[in-house]
Amino acid sequence: MARKHSLIIPGVDKQLLVRDAAKAMPDLTRRRFISGGASLGALTLLTGCDVVDSFSAEEMLKQVSKFNDAVQAAMFNPNAMAPTYPESMITKPFPFNAYYGLDEAPTVDGKTWKLEVRGLVDDKKSWTLDELYALPQVKQVTRHICVEGWSAIGSWTGTPLRDFLTLIGADTRAKYVWFQCADKDGYNSPLDMATALHAQTQMTFKFADEILPRAYGFPMKIRMPTKLGFKNPKYVISMEVTNDYKGGFWEDMGYNSFSGS
Repeated sequence: MARKHSLIIPGVDKQLLVRDAAKAMPDLTRRRFISGGASLGALTLLTGCDVVDSFSAEEMLKQVSKFNDAVQAAMFNPNAMAPTYPESMITKPFPFNAYYGLDEAPTVDGKTWKLEVRGLVDDKKSWTLDELYALPQVKQVTRHICVEGWSAIGSWTGTPLRDFLTLIGADTRAKYVWFQCADKDGYNSPLDMATALHAQTQMTFKFADEILPRAYGFPMKIRMPTKLGFKNPKYVISMEVTNDYKGGFWEDMGYNSFSGS
């Protein structure tokens, strides 16, 4: 996600993005959102799309941030699924997006990399890529939605995060799973436990049926189609189950932490 410029991909069907948002929201959430006086701009931002007005992405983010994390969490339906798509709708090429150029993206040695596990878990062992690849995996074809006003559909394969949390004996009564990444600037990102346990939240190891490329977060990213793109950390090196809110790279700049449907 770039900081200083707006990235709009030509050909995005913006009305379709709004309809996708409506599909993903349960009836109660939709009614609360509308009755609470939310503008359509705020609604589309919750789906990551600036589709109806001239506000910048930053101004739209301020608009939706009026709905604080507690309210959004109360509205969150863990049983509501983000829309899925046929593989024929996959965006090609799928865009690289970050606050730095691809030539500055982290280069991680998969042979020596290990996922560190910390916090409120029974098993704190570190996991190699081969060990993670051996876990049961599922594929999803879902839409990545960026706060900057664009979206793209991709194919992601990996292990449901909730299955991994069960495997390591995580205390799922905890409030957060906190991720640290190999990006420069000490990138990190908090994830509320309700979303961590959502069926579509995934520890992603493959894109388009191939090992996750460097551009999209090798060796592992966390894919969650119910959240805006900036909430999907890439180049993950550790996860911590915790009750402490530790902040995050974008969150510390004022971006809403929940940022989902």
